[in-house]
Amino acid sequence: MQRGATLLDAIVGTALMLVVFVGISGVFRLSIDVVSNNKARTGALALSQEQVEYIRSLSYDAVGTDGGIPSGTIPQEEFISLNGVDYTRTTRILYQDDPKDGLGALDENDIIADYKVAKVSVSWTPRTGELRTSSLVTRVSPPGVEQLIPGGTLSINVVNSALTPLQGASVSIVNASVTPEIDTTVLTNAAGNVTLIGAPEGSGYQIIVTKSGYSSDQTYEATGSNPNPSPGNLTVVDSATTAQTLAIDLTGTKRVYTYKAIEDAVWEDTFGDSSKIASTSQTTVTSGMVHLTPEAGTYQTPGYIESNYIAPVYLYKWTNFDVQDDTPTNTAITYRIYYDDNGLTLIPEEDLPGNSTGFSGTPVDLSQLSTSTYSSIKAAAILTTDDPSTTPALLDWSISYQSGPEPLPNIELSMRGNKTVGTDGSGTPLYKYDALLDSGSAAHVTIDALEWDTYTVSIDGVSAGYDIAESCEPQPRALIPGSTLTTRLYFTPHTTHSLRVDIRDSGSSSLINGASVTLSRALYNETFETGTCGQVFFSGISQGTVSNGNAYSLQVSASGYQTYTSTSNVDVSGSAVLSVVLDPN
Repeated sequence: MQRGATLLDAIVGTALMLVVFVGISGVFRLSIDVVSNNKARTGALALSQEQVEYIRSLSYDAVGTDGGIPSGTIPQEEFISLNGVDYTRTTRILYQDDPKDGLGALDENDIIADYKVAKVSVSWTPRTGELRTSSLVTRVSPPGVEQLIPGGTLSINVVNSALTPLQGASVSIVNASVTPEIDTTVLTNAAGNVTLIGAPEGSGYQIIVTKSGYSSDQTYEATGSNPNPSPGNLTVVDSATTAQTLAIDLTGTKRVYTYKAIEDAVWEDTFGDSSKIASTSQTTVTSGMVHLTPEAGTYQTPGYIESNYIAPVYLYKWTNFDVQDDTPTNTAITYRIYYDDNGLTLIPEEDLPGNSTGFSGTPVDLSQLSTSTYSSIKAAAILTTDDPSTTPALLDWSISYQSGPEPLPNIELSMRGNKTVGTDGSGTPLYKYDALLDSGSAAHVTIDALEWDTYTVSIDGVSAGYDIAESCEPQPRALIPGSTLTTRLYFTPHTTHSLRVDIRDSGSSSLINGASVTLSRALYNETFETGTCGQVFFSGISQGTVSNGNAYSLQVSASGYQTYTSTSNVDVSGSAVLSVVLDPN
């Protein structure tokens, strides 16, 4: 008996065929890639050999590149299409010092341009998308005895931030003021060096050093805005060596966030109306107070009133519950605090002692309440009387808290690094990085591809209307190569004179939390405690300087540290900043 093919047979057969054909397809595609790459590589080799043969056909003096050192007519870079492939052919020709007769100053005949080396590189992008390069190198020797050549030697050393030589950095040399003009780029060797023998004598050699993913460094031309560049462009002297060391390293990222500083806030109900009341029972709101509701000439007891929920968006800390009430003899008002736990729930005793029986006096300290558990709270009161003709009265109640930090958008900032590129005519430093930033609608800004340096972020308080009350961490801050640095700035409304103080450990330089900082002088004495950012901010104070004889005194104390005292020598003028270092006991 014969049976037909089942559905399972068809599925298995299809799967096997799919595996076979997918494998064949992969092999076929790989074969195409191999053939294509071999074809492209062959074309690259042909173009390299063509250029090498051309160089060898030239006279020794003619071997050079247009804009290079030595100079000639050979293009440094050419774009060539061959057999459907786009190539870039790069030719670099340099003089070389042969070690057989001594190098540099030890050369036996004082001729360091012993011969020329030509390197021809051809690069292309295959179907796989990865750039590939094929190179040939040839040596071109002078006919007869080597001879002195005009010009001097440029020696450029490239290091990283740790002063370690950097291989593969791109060194561009540009000078339009010499004949022939120079415009060439050479990669540093394993010693981080580029040596160009036979550079035409003259001034104005600009050197620019770059590498993918790295910062850049360069020499600078003297201009009207930068009359004293540092480092300035180089000068080459005949038969002499001009050396310059430049430093680059991996770039980093800096992020700056802008916030309103933590502020004191109060929710209050003075009972001018019922808009802040959630519910009542046997109580009446009238004439700016809450009292028991009268009926037939007597007050009904007990009465109840419950506030709306207080739920600040940027709650940082609850502070106090306060009331103003009037409780004649034989009357009382008892207060409790509730939270929203899928319904009205009394805050338990372990978190708010005395809440279960109720509070008769205030203020009630709420500072220990968890803001995550108790993000939304309300007050309730029970009014009672033992005298039907007399009622207690609730005049107002309030819940105070601290709010923030709240994102503060569209703040214009200045950010400056410590590195300079020269000074202006009056000797004022010109900074390599000095930029205006804006925190935008998202209240933060990210600066990528940033050079390692020490950066300070500041604000023009007058134009912005804000002062930096706290900077986590304090400015300036060092950006390490290849790292990401985040700075959070907290702002308060601008005042003419203010003082921001950060407190650090003398050994670790770490910020000290909980330090007590007192600023004082005649008719002024204020004490604040540092927070997690180790800073305090004195706002809206009067100007005071040593030169005017009205400077401030500062005292700082912290557990485990020696007390710091500075008497009548703390200057406050404008937005002043001071850093204090404490020594451990």
